[in-house]
Order: sequence, then C-alpha cells, then structure tokens
Amino acid sequence: MDHKKELDNIIEGCRQNKRKSQKILYERYCDAMFTTAFRMTGNSDDAHDVLQDAFIEVFRYIKSFRGDSTIGAWIKTIVVRKALKKLKETKFYDSLEENGVDVPIDFLDDLSGEYLEQMIMSLPEGYRTVFLLTEVEGYSHKEVGEMLGISVGGSKSQLSRARKILKAKVEKINTI
Repeated sequence: MDHKKELDNIIEGCRQNKRKSQKILYERYCDAMFTTAFRMTGNSDDAHDVLQDAFIEVFRYIKSFRGDSTIGAWIKTIVVRKALKKLKETKFYDSLEENGVDVPIDFLDDLSGEYLEQMIMSLPEGYRTVFLLTEVEGYSHKEVGEMLGISVGGSKSQLSRARKILKAKVEKINTI
C-alpha cells in the first residue's frame, strides 16, 4: 500500500473515531509537533500540555480536514495556535517601537544545531515566538501579527531584536 493511501486510511479511521487509527496518527506526528510546541513555549511541561490539547482538537475536528494542505501542516497549525494560547496566558510581549531594522546573522559553519537551538531558546519569549513563527515556521509578519494580536511593525520589531540578540551571541562566540 502506498504512503498516501495508507495515510488516507488512517485519517478515515480517525474520522470514524477508531482508537487504533488515532494512535497511529498521533505516533506518526507527535515528535515533530512536540518539537514545535517546545520551541514556542520554552519548556517541556507546557509543550506536553500543548501537544495534548492540540491532538484532542485534531481528533475532535478531523472531519473538517479537507486535504487542502497535508495532514501534518494542518496539525502543525493547530499546535501553533495552542502554543500561542498557552503563551498568552502570561503576558510576555515587550512594548516596542515599531521601527525595527533587519539585522542579518552570519552563523558560523561549525556552529552546532544543538547550540543554535539553545541560543534561540534563550531569547525572551516574545522575541523567540516571533523568530520561530517567521524564520522557522515561515509565517509572514501579517500572519504573525494576526496570530499574536500585534501589528506587522511589532512583529518586525520583535524579529529584529531577536536577530540582534542572536547576532551578538554569535559574535561573542567568534571572540572566544
């Protein structure tokens, strides 16, 4: 059986509320979705809560999945929304003027992915959220602004400041 047909069968099983199909879908996507949730929330407990809430919603609304995107992209959208909701439970956005400037970051060739991940995770939550949504997840500033309830300029400013912080960390490594 080809991959698409197998996945279609799993989705159909989920639509029929079959626990085995739900388990298979969860197991197939839980690691990637946990990574997204962890990157956004910054801690394991919140990421687990987000993952649980997201998959409850996935199984509740899977009948509305039309296949306009992949099932993974659909699930990721739900995870991102749940993570943002979790983050909004505490106020974390810095008040910023809306005149951010893009700061390119030249990462070292020998900078490990693990170290880069630590640098990103060390960003203040608001900066980290905007950085991840734009630079990692590929959302536009308009989409980020709508998701977070901030202006496009606010999103750009948050990203600019995140880049400045990361650039300073990279430059510090260069001097060591």
